[in-house]
Amino acid sequence: MNSKAPYTPLTVQSLLDDFAIRSFRDIADADYVVARMACRSGLVTQYLWGSQQTIEKYLKCILLLNRIPASNVKHDLGAALSKINSSGKVLLDLTNPTQKFITDLDTCGRFRYLEISDFVWGAQIVTLDRAVWELRRYCEAVGNPKGVKLQNGRSAPKVRLAGGYLEKIIEDPKNPAREPLLWQNAFFGKRTRRRVRIGNWFKARNAPLFLHPEILDEVLKYVYLPKDVQDAYRSIQKEKAKDRPATRRTR
Repeated sequence: MNSKAPYTPLTVQSLLDDFAIRSFRDIADADYVVARMACRSGLVTQYLWGSQQTIEKYLKCILLLNRIPASNVKHDLGAALSKINSSGKVLLDLTNPTQKFITDLDTCGRFRYLEISDFVWGAQIVTLDRAVWELRRYCEAVGNPKGVKLQNGRSAPKVRLAGGYLEKIIEDPKNPAREPLLWQNAFFGKRTRRRVRIGNWFKARNAPLFLHPEILDEVLKYVYLPKDVQDAYRSIQKEKAKDRPATRRTR
């Protein structure tokens, strides 16, 4: 008697699900660990960029798993959210802090070269953890982890995704990514945390062009800047010109 399970041929739909999980969710899981490491180390640009990349890939995973066409979304988190919520296929149940976090990342997370001024609090690592927990539960082709919700005053429920990359890290005590993932993490891990201890440091930096918008045209001879950034600095340049005291004539 042949005890082997019957062969199930791969379909286009199953391959699309596999693509969504491996190319978006798994990579987002790794980006998430990197973003946590950067925040813990006070590396502002790397934390913001890593967080933006994390959220972008989770959103794209959700879009693909639900077969929502979104090839024109590119790196626009707001556009991805809008497509998901207007599709009628899935409605994301996100807390206000997570929605604000995604909006903020759309504004400043996409910049890698200090094109704009930035600032970060150390406690924002908790905001990142919450956002990942809330979005990741929708990144599943089977089961219903999206039905699990946060409740005020209670620790985050443990949500385990089958074959998840974060789950593999958590289960392997020797995985070098395990400690940075679990450090003061109230949303992921084997044990339930009621509180975390994180130094609430604050870092802020003014972008070179914010301090000296008058060099914008010279910079543009050598460096690409998005049009919205150019427009913003031209506005700042005009405002500073208005505030500049008029030069008095001397005899």
